[in-house]
Amino acid sequence: MTSPDAGHSAGQLETRGIEPVPESECKGNPLQLFWVWFAANISILGLPLGATLVAFHQLAIWQVVIVALIGAAGSFAVVGVISIAGRRGRAPSLTLSRAIFGVRGNMAPTLVSLMSRVGWETVNTTTAAFVLLSLSTILFNTPTEAKSAPLLTLVFIGIFTLLTLAVSGLGHATLLVIQKWATYVFGALNLLVGGFLCATIDWPAVLNASPAPMSAVIIGIGIMAAGTGIGWANAGADMSRYQKHSVSASQLVASAAWGAGIPLVLLITLGGLLTVGNHALASATDPIAAIRNLLPSWMAVPYLLSAFGGLLLSNHLSVYSAGLTTLTLGVNIKRVQAVVVDIVAIFCGSIYFMLFADSFYGPFITFISLTAIPITAWVAIFIVDLLHRHYYSAHDLLDVSPRSAYWYKGGIEWRALGAWAIALVLGFCFTRVGSSDADWFVGPLADSWLGHNGLGWVVTFAVAAGLYALSGGAKDRRRCAPGATHG
Repeated sequence: MTSPDAGHSAGQLETRGIEPVPESECKGNPLQLFWVWFAANISILGLPLGATLVAFHQLAIWQVVIVALIGAAGSFAVVGVISIAGRRGRAPSLTLSRAIFGVRGNMAPTLVSLMSRVGWETVNTTTAAFVLLSLSTILFNTPTEAKSAPLLTLVFIGIFTLLTLAVSGLGHATLLVIQKWATYVFGALNLLVGGFLCATIDWPAVLNASPAPMSAVIIGIGIMAAGTGIGWANAGADMSRYQKHSVSASQLVASAAWGAGIPLVLLITLGGLLTVGNHALASATDPIAAIRNLLPSWMAVPYLLSAFGGLLLSNHLSVYSAGLTTLTLGVNIKRVQAVVVDIVAIFCGSIYFMLFADSFYGPFITFISLTAIPITAWVAIFIVDLLHRHYYSAHDLLDVSPRSAYWYKGGIEWRALGAWAIALVLGFCFTRVGSSDADWFVGPLADSWLGHNGLGWVVTFAVAAGLYALSGGAKDRRRCAPGATHG
């Protein structure tokens, strides 16, 4: 058992793992979540996302704004919906998912979610190390290329991962404080840099750009949703489990949609503006250097500091969530130890990207495409379940034996897992994954209208939600037992 406060104050080690939070400790408010999601999304990775909309899909800027609003802010509204479950069940997202898929059936979506988290963290860490390499080049005239300075690259990867560990390891309360105040500092730097980047925009080309067809807009919405909110959906309840009982569902949705939506819409739009007439950012192997080259030399240092800070704030949240997801897999270690395991994984992954891989951005887009499908299926089933479920049994969430109410048949809720698996397979049928050089995977229906227009994720969501609802899984709920957590 954990201590009564479980380290729930800033600067103290949070000793609670995935066990539901007692009502007495649930004192959070929506403004805290607003800052958490804001901080996690002021990363410069929003700029290359916006760049792809113009360079590869020929969207006009007004279309880029619409895509950002619907794809980015809209997908984070989904994160807010998942957060409702955290306020009800007081446990992390994937732990609550045991009630839906069964204690064994939940292993599959949990493993995919962990891979997603580790992948995003590796991208963040790799990008941050590129930032430090650029900063070192300016200040000390060291090599810019990672492969030209392998030892320095290892040091910079280590610095970023240790800074991530310092916050994520301490836990929830420390995370809330750091994310809020660091946002002011790095947000101000981002505004300063953004102002100078606006001076490089080819405004006549922007104003004269022809709009792309609606199909390109639809594809763009899918890319933005997959690259932003869908990737964070499995972390929604991780942060909301400490929210007060009085916090409404609409407040949780708004805190996520507005908190993430404001920086994302601005960054994606700016990335699109910078790409009109100049596709260097969209095709760059090192997006950090590509953006730096657009700035006057004296602005390089504040730009790199803002980039580093944004990436660090994103990683704080992701690594904290990944630690909880690791525990949900049944690994018998403490939360802080799970965080360390995650840190080691991303350290090794970043070494591969920087010292051995031939490309950075290609694998990034490919990774988004691959993980978006199974996570979208999980989100669909989770939301359908949430419409009917208003309680979670705290005892049964932690009981992985056949005595658990969430054991179902052999530890698996086959209606949920079956719907997830079928939706997953169909989603990949409509998916094309690859690089500019070659396709890595082409589903048998990738050239259909739905596949060609990037709507595989819509098929995935509809099939997963529909099959789970029609099978009766969402309506077959056990009565509230002693120890159940209400919301």
